[in-house]
Amino acid sequence: MKSFNLSIAALLLSLSSLALAEGGGDRTFTQAMVENQKAMERYAAKQGKPAPVVQNYRYGMKLDIAKVVNVTPPFQACQVVPSRMTYEDSAGQLQTIEYQVMGQCRKNGS
Repeated sequence: MKSFNLSIAALLLSLSSLALAEGGGDRTFTQAMVENQKAMERYAAKQGKPAPVVQNYRYGMKLDIAKVVNVTPPFQACQVVPSRMTYEDSAGQLQTIEYQVMGQCRKNGS
């Protein structure tokens, strides 16, 4: 019975990773962005700075990047996906921008 439960757990984990690899849907992307926001809030607290507010990138937006703190890793998806970059500006304030990138599309095992 114990091995059966472990087999079911392994199957469910592998299916969830396949869902992410094939795009995962908006729920997966939203969850990843929420986790990133929490991590950046913890980082800001450790640095004694206010947590950054996420801004959507607009074409031509002027960015004052003194130090990159974090960039979310690309999703394995064959579509445009969200990404975030948190950085310190020249005044030492934390900023986070969200933008769209092409996912890492891997088909046929390559």
